[in-house]
Order: sequence, then C-alpha cells, then structure tokens
Amino acid sequence: MSKQTPAQNELAHLLVEALNLEDIEPGSIDPEQPLFGDGLGLDSIDALELALAISKRYGFQLRSDNEDNRRIFGSLSALSAHIEQQRAA
Repeated sequence: MSKQTPAQNELAHLLVEALNLEDIEPGSIDPEQPLFGDGLGLDSIDALELALAISKRYGFQLRSDNEDNRRIFGSLSALSAHIEQQRAA
C-alpha cells in the first residue's frame, strides 16, 4: 500500500466522514486504490455527496458534466491532486 500524503489523508478523512463509511479507517485507504467499483465500492450517489463535501471544504465546484470526472474521481491520489491544482489556480 502506498503511503498517504498529508493532503490525501485530509481528503480521506473528509471522504469517510461525508459518506459515513464507518467500517473504513481513513489512513487505511490506499491512495492508488480505485474509489469506485472494486476499490472502495463507491457509487454515483457517493460521488455527488463527495463533490458537495469537497466544494464546502475547499471552496470550488466539481462539475458533474466535466468529462475528466472519471479520472478525477479515479483514486484518492487523483482526487487530491485535482484539489491541490484547483486551490493553486
């Protein structure tokens, strides 16, 4: 398992909190593991809730019509990198 960066760990805590993932320890989420399907098993409703939590926490919108969403939400690592990129913009 890859080690989480501080930004990824903060995001993992937000993910677990926002989606009420009681059985998952934020620090146990592999940054490269898929968030959907075989990985954490999240679904489209989870994606909406997570996007809302991210916009509240980080102050920018994740648009549902963004064609890069599959890549952005691909893993904790990808989502964290996108958030850092948006915060720097």
